[in-house]
Parts: sequence; C-alpha cells; structure tokens
Amino acid sequence: MTDLRTVDLPSGYAELLDGLKSTVRNARIKVLRTVNTQLIELYWTIGQGVRLQQEQHGWGSGVIKRLSSDLRAEFPELKGLSPRNIQYMTTFAGAWQDGPIAQQAVAQLPWGHVTVLLDKLDTHEKRTSYAAAAVQYGWSRNVMLNMIMNRTLERTGAAPSNFTQQLVAQDSELAQQIAKDPYNFEFLGLSGEVAERELELALTSRITETLRELGPGFAFVGRQVHFDVDGDDYYVDMLFFHMDQNRYVVIELKTGKFQPEFAGKLNFYVALVDDMLRREHHNETIGILICGTKNDRSVRYSLGRSTSPMAVAAYTYDKLPAAEQEALPTEGHLVAALDWAEPDDETNPE
Repeated sequence: MTDLRTVDLPSGYAELLDGLKSTVRNARIKVLRTVNTQLIELYWTIGQGVRLQQEQHGWGSGVIKRLSSDLRAEFPELKGLSPRNIQYMTTFAGAWQDGPIAQQAVAQLPWGHVTVLLDKLDTHEKRTSYAAAAVQYGWSRNVMLNMIMNRTLERTGAAPSNFTQQLVAQDSELAQQIAKDPYNFEFLGLSGEVAERELELALTSRITETLRELGPGFAFVGRQVHFDVDGDDYYVDMLFFHMDQNRYVVIELKTGKFQPEFAGKLNFYVALVDDMLRREHHNETIGILICGTKNDRSVRYSLGRSTSPMAVAAYTYDKLPAAEQEALPTEGHLVAALDWAEPDDETNPE
C-alpha cells in the first residue's frame, strides 16, 4: 500500500488543509457554545416555572423534591435534575427575570459559573457585570471566583486621575478602566512595612499574578528600565504595554503615603517614555502611581497641574480574613483550572 504521507502533495493542498482544520475547530466551538446556551435556557425555563408556582401556590422544598424525582424518572439520561440544582434554577430565574435569557451574557457561561454568581454576589448589577467579564476574558470558574472575592470589577476604574483633562474623551474612558484602586497584592505573601525595591522585586518575581491583578491586556516590558538623558541616568520602576489600548503604561511604586512630588516624578517618566519609546501608531503613554496610602484631595490637586495623563492608586497586601481566605481557590487551582468539571449529583451544583 502507498503511504500517503510520502506522496508529493499537489499545489495548494497544505493551505487548504490548514484552512479546513481551522474551520472544523471553529465549528466545534460554536456547537459547544450552542449546546451550553440551550442547557442554560432549559435550566432558566425550569426555574421560571417553579418560581411562578412558588409565588402563586407557596410551593415548599417537598414539592421540589417530588418534581426532581418525577423528572429524573422521565429523563434518566439527563443530569442536573437534583432537588438542589432545581432550587438553583429557581434562584437563577429570579435573578435574571427578563428574557429571553439566551440573549444575555450569562447564557454563554457553563452552569458552574452561574451557580458561583448566584452564591457569591447579591445584586443583579454585579452578577451581570461579572458574567459579561467572564465571557469577554474567558475566565474559568475558579478564576472568576477569585475575581469576585477580590472585588476586581468594583475596584476597576476607581483611581483618581487627570485622564479627562489630558486625553480625548474616548481615550480617557479607556485609560480610566485600567486604573484600579486599591490594587490587591495579597498574593505576594508580604506583611508589615517593606521597602519599595522589595515590593518591586516581589511583583516581578510573581509576574503572572501581577498581570492578573493589573487586568487584561497588560504585557510586561521590564523593571528599572534605564533611560540616558544627555548623560543623566533615570530608571522607571516598572514598564508595561497595554495590548488592547496600544499604549505604554509607566508604573511607579511608593510604599509610603502619597506626596505631591511623587506626581512630578511620574509626570517626568511618562513624558520620557512618550518621547523615547512611543511610535506614531501608539496611543499616548499613561502613568499609574501605586502608593501605600493617599489623600484623594491632595492627589487631585497634584494631578490638576500635571501635563501627562496619570492616575494614583493605593495598594494592599495584607492577608484576607480567614473565612474569606478559605473560600479562595489555591494557586494550583488557578493554574490548572478547567472551565467545566462534572460535579457530584447531590453534593455539588450540577
């Protein structure tokens, strides 16, 4: 028999094969997404039916157990019909009362993500915000849990800045969204007072976690980045490039309380990077000063006269309370997290 792998391939075959492989992969992803959306829609419909009956007739847990038993008998091949899971469906329908559910971001998430949103968040606004972010950035369930426990979205865009004065409106809004306040460096395992260089070294040695805390789009350029200005040496603490916004981001670290002169130094560094590294196709460089504590009024006075777009944020690295710490996934979970793991029927939500 002829070994097809040794046969000379006709012109264009390799390109066709690569294209077909890509098409098949994309089709498989679409099929999986469609199946997941149909499942979420089914769960919402079941929950909505139960919720309406509870409101009209005061159904209790006993009726839900009977309903679970009858549905399982009718559809033995269908997982996810335990009493506990039906109760989750009912809560789900109550949390997202406006249909059609298939058109909302939450319908694109696995059911395990949905139960985390229901368990850990108490308002519709927060649930929809984290659902949309999880879809946009492809968060696994454990990563999403970590984001929720660290109040990532609540801190995003909260740092005082002069972006509205120094950038055009659209750029200002985008830049504001990458300036958190405060930054949570608890993953460093530090405590008490530390030197700025120690904090800087800790952040770069745990760069994966640092980038996760900074947010999507950040790429690390370097630490203590050197600039020679006519024989004078200057060193930027940490330099990043934001891929989505196509701009350099200068980060300066101060472990003490914010002082007005800090803004002047950061202003200089931003201007330096903007002049020496920025290319014509790049957007304006911005700076973020991260300090131990700050007086927001002093910050605003300082930024008001700065000529470079900058923000000032605080940071914390103290350990979370024991109960919250136990609720967070471990580092191993974050590294090896899967988007979906089949839970036990009764002990975990399906």
